[in-house]
Amino acid sequence: MIAALDNEIVFKMAFQNKIVFTQFVKDILGIDFEGVIETEKRFKSKHSNIDFRLDIFAESNDKRVIIEIQRIAFDHHFDRFLGTFLNTITEQQQSSKEYEIHKTVYSIVILTTPYRVDDKTGRPIAEEYLMQQLDPENLKKEKINIYGHTQVFLNPYYVKSTTPKSIKEWLDLINGSIKDPKNYKAPPENIGIKTAVKIINEEKFDSDTWHKIKIANETRNTLLVIEEKKFREGKIKGEKIGIQKGEKIGIQKGEKIGIQKEKIKGIIKALKRGRLTLDEIAEDFDVSLEFVMQIKTEKKL
Repeated sequence: MIAALDNEIVFKMAFQNKIVFTQFVKDILGIDFEGVIETEKRFKSKHSNIDFRLDIFAESNDKRVIIEIQRIAFDHHFDRFLGTFLNTITEQQQSSKEYEIHKTVYSIVILTTPYRVDDKTGRPIAEEYLMQQLDPENLKKEKINIYGHTQVFLNPYYVKSTTPKSIKEWLDLINGSIKDPKNYKAPPENIGIKTAVKIINEEKFDSDTWHKIKIANETRNTLLVIEEKKFREGKIKGEKIGIQKGEKIGIQKGEKIGIQKEKIKGIIKALKRGRLTLDEIAEDFDVSLEFVMQIKTEKKL
């Protein structure tokens, strides 16, 4: 039986392993990596007041690539992920005279619960793989390779039949460790996943490891309760604001409709009197000449 990868301790045990890490990076990002792998990387940026912490942080031997991997139990703070990603990039800028960023940053965020947020059009997010790149586009929508910085979001809850095998196998591992740890079977040809399964085999855990896992579970559950409360409070607050805005918009629209109706009544009276030209009526009521002519035609005046 394997331990759940939504546990912070278990996750770090698996992904700090060189074989697991390099194979995962190869399968998800398509790049070969050789370098130093760290856990609990922490730095306070000169550009931010937030103290960022990364679960897995790795820097290539040639000092050209930085890869960070995070395990997240909740999803309704995408700004947090973006902040960590950008912070890792701008951390390389040493001073106001040295703006150059020498290393390309790759960020992989693994979310271990279903999405509860919608995109900005109101559509629900149901994607197993999301990628954003910072390179600009020209007017032909062609990417110009200036930065190369890339952030990827993975969510095993949305695996599809069309999910590429190299990505699906890792998502199945994460989901299997959480939902069906007794029956999960690693794909025999993926050395990274096979190694991860050996590392998180519960039979090999000592009492100290179990204690750390228990504490991590308790911490995670507490955070989930807090986040759930914040989410619900934010939702309620958002609904109230939405209602207030809706009422305000409704009043504004009602006022506009009322004003428009009064203008139409006045224009009809002016047309019936016949004392003013159409141009004069339009000017008096602050409407277009075409609008006055339309009313004249519709009312047969």
